[in-house]
Formats: sequence, structure tokens, C-alpha cells
Amino acid sequence: MNELAKQEKTIVDSVQKRIAEMQNSGSIELPNNYSVGNALKSAYLILQETQTRDKKPVLQACTQESIANSLLDMATQGLNPSKEQCYFIAYGNKLTMSRSYLGTIALTKRIKGVKDVKGYAVYKDDKFELGFDILTGKQKILEFCPGLNRDGKNLIGAFALILGDNEILHTEYMSIDQIHSAWNQGSMKGNSGAHKNFADQMAIKTVINRACKYYVSTSDDSDKIAEFMNKTIEDTDRELEEEKKEFANKEVVEIEEIPENVDVETGEIIEAEIEETNENNNQAPF
Repeated sequence: MNELAKQEKTIVDSVQKRIAEMQNSGSIELPNNYSVGNALKSAYLILQETQTRDKKPVLQACTQESIANSLLDMATQGLNPSKEQCYFIAYGNKLTMSRSYLGTIALTKRIKGVKDVKGYAVYKDDKFELGFDILTGKQKILEFCPGLNRDGKNLIGAFALILGDNEILHTEYMSIDQIHSAWNQGSMKGNSGAHKNFADQMAIKTVINRACKYYVSTSDDSDKIAEFMNKTIEDTDRELEEEKKEFANKEVVEIEEIPENVDVETGEIIEAEIEETNENNNQAPF
């Protein structure tokens, strides 16, 4: 057995042991259809092909402790990289796990009563009316009929729906100005190729992220999921700041060295987001 194979066995065994201990103590509850072993195997296959920004294999460049912690973080959240729910990126010699857009939806769907999460872009020529239910204190969509003019210049907003079995559990609407304000919080200020070329898809992602974060934080029996969601956001922000400091004294900082399919604003997988949200745009929810 070579060194990398020994490293894999040592790390995977330690992660599986820790997950089993956490399950036995009741500190985590994973989805019934989630296989820790399969997720770890998928993760290691991906890690074998993953490189640092200096083009070094992460399994050699990163510490074993950070590799184990990133895999543990993935498993405790019940995520699988083969389903594009998360991915791995190195910051210096530290490997981290970042949850993707699809991972955020998967976490939200683990809350009791949540069936699905959908998002839609709203254009100037769409028939769209936003209402408010004074009895429940919730926004609601009174009418949405997409028009034929889907020109990006006419994008005026986006909304997200968190769906239950027979009802809409939560509605979140953001105007284009609110969306741009959210993008401006990211390091790319909404100027990445994805934001420019797929503004509607990125707008949908933004409003869904906000909807999921709000719903998770206000729902009963979701403390652990809320902790996962907030922890990932805080960790990503901190790691990006550390990355900036590390390269602050260099003459040129090549942001392109971050993988092309990574949205540096949120640390999510752009390809997965666009694939999912294209499905959402095909028809109105009503």
C-alpha cells in the first residue's frame, strides 16, 4: 500500500469513527438515504484531482488534519460532492469544504415539512403582483405569468418559494437593486462572468440563498441545520480574508487562479446553480 492509500485509509477510518460516535450520542441526524462511506469515497476521488492555486495536489499540499476536518464537515452536513452539493478548495496548506448552492437547498429540505425550493426571475414584461398576508405576516405572490421578452436588461427582480406538501411555506422577493446590493458584498462586486452573462440565474441563486437562510433560522427543530449554514458562511468569509492577506504584498493577485466554476462571492459552484435554475425558469409555479 502506497503512502497516499495509507493516508486515505487513516483519514477515512477516523472520519467514519467520529461520525458513528456523533450518531450514537444523538448529536447529529443524517438523512436516511445518506451513505457516509459512499460520500467519503466520492470525496476522495475528487480530492485526487483537486489542486491548490499553485497547481499542487491538495492531498500532498494540505495538512492531514485539515483534510480530515473538511471531510468531517461534509459528512456531518449530509452532503455528497458527487451530487455537486459541496466541493473542496485549499487556502494555503488548509483544505476546506464549501457547500454549494445545491447543498444549501439539500440542507433546507431536511427540515420537516419542506418538500422543495424553487426560484424564478422576474422581467419587466412579466405579469407579476406581490402581496402580503396580514394574518400570517408573510409575503405572497398574487400573480406570476412570465412574458416572452427575457432580455437580461429587463430583469427587475427574483423570488424564491419554499414549498411544503400542500402549501407555500415561505416566499422571498428581491428587487434588482436589492440583488445588486447583495452582489456588492462579494469580492467580485457582481462583475464576474457568471453575473454578467447569467444575471437571471445568479439573481435566482441569491434570492434562494436568502430564503433558505431565513427559513432555516426561523423554523422549529432546525438549530443544527442553522448552525451548519451559518458556520459555512462565516468560515468562507474568514478564509477569503486570510487569502487576501496572504497575497496582499504580492504585485499581482490573479483571481482567475481560483477554479473557474467557483463563485468567489459565495463560495458556491456556478455550473450546478445554472443547471438547476434553468429548470426552475421553464414554467410558472402556479
